[in-house]
Amino acid sequence: MSIAQNVMEILAGIIHETWYLFEEAAPYLFLGFGIAGLLELVVSNEKIIGHLGSGAGRFSSVLKASIAGIPLPLCSCGVIPAAMSLKKRGANNGATLSFLISTPQTGADSIAITYALLDPVMTVFRPVATFITALGAGITSNIMEKDVTNTLSNPTMLSKKEEATNPGCDCGGDDCGQAGLKERAIDAIKYAYVELLGDIAKWLVVGLLIAGVISYIVPAEIVGGYLGGGIGSMILMLFVGIPLYICATASTPLAAALIAKGMSPGTAFVFLLAGPATNAATITMVTKFMGKKAVTIYLAMIALFALVFGMLLDLIYIRMGIEATTIAGSASDLLPAEVKTFFALLLAIMITYSLIQRRESDECQDCS
Repeated sequence: MSIAQNVMEILAGIIHETWYLFEEAAPYLFLGFGIAGLLELVVSNEKIIGHLGSGAGRFSSVLKASIAGIPLPLCSCGVIPAAMSLKKRGANNGATLSFLISTPQTGADSIAITYALLDPVMTVFRPVATFITALGAGITSNIMEKDVTNTLSNPTMLSKKEEATNPGCDCGGDDCGQAGLKERAIDAIKYAYVELLGDIAKWLVVGLLIAGVISYIVPAEIVGGYLGGGIGSMILMLFVGIPLYICATASTPLAAALIAKGMSPGTAFVFLLAGPATNAATITMVTKFMGKKAVTIYLAMIALFALVFGMLLDLIYIRMGIEATTIAGSASDLLPAEVKTFFALLLAIMITYSLIQRRESDECQDCS
């Protein structure tokens, strides 16, 4: 067989594995984006900021921030402006750090794809561990840092830009309310399936392609030998995950592919927690706006909780007698193959459209 034939065979194998993973995840991704759109419709940013702004207590604000961040579908760079907005509106450092940690690690879309590509245990464990990590980091920050408040003259007042995007209804009556709800519903759908999808589409495609490469090329003996479990493999994944920019949704296919090759669930979880929660850009922004002590607490708490929960998760699988490689992706078997293919094709079209829209938007901004 010639070199060209070998290359074509490898490429075909990678594409096949990538499409298989995409088909498995597509229906659940579609559902996850729909839930994200629903959250956008019923929960405004102003409500979140109002609960986490000035006046909130040290513990209650951290608790609210940890809970609020879990379902919100913001990536590890997209969460930065939202967190800085909280800080400017009076949120203490602990609440801001909690929001920075809990938001990018989970979201409606990432929870859905975790169920599709991994298993129910990881689907439940991931948001619970995220919540505890965010809560622990926020409380530690507020205990260790004396200056935990950021008082503004009127933190609850909307800016002119925000007021312009939330105009009052001046037509009166039920017709106005129905028209406003219809417009908001359309905006929520656009947000979920165009804006949000556009935000993570590139990284989702990259993640799926890398997962396809791992599935087809990387020998199981290598993964099992070096990343099969234990503190050493978890520390290695911690050093890989902390500086890496990858969103929670895109990191899941990578974790699924590595688990299928023999990586322990705990080691995979370290990557799933540390990768989305941190990256070089977030670390820089936290250092600049919140100080060196805050970023030290931020990274130390993520590292500590990632290792603790990684070891705990491996113990859970062992005690329950679960072999992760045999049940990963089993949840998606509930759906017929035709349904998976339909949603995969639909989502592929929507991803292509969202990427084109994003590129045109970026070009317009460059021109202006």
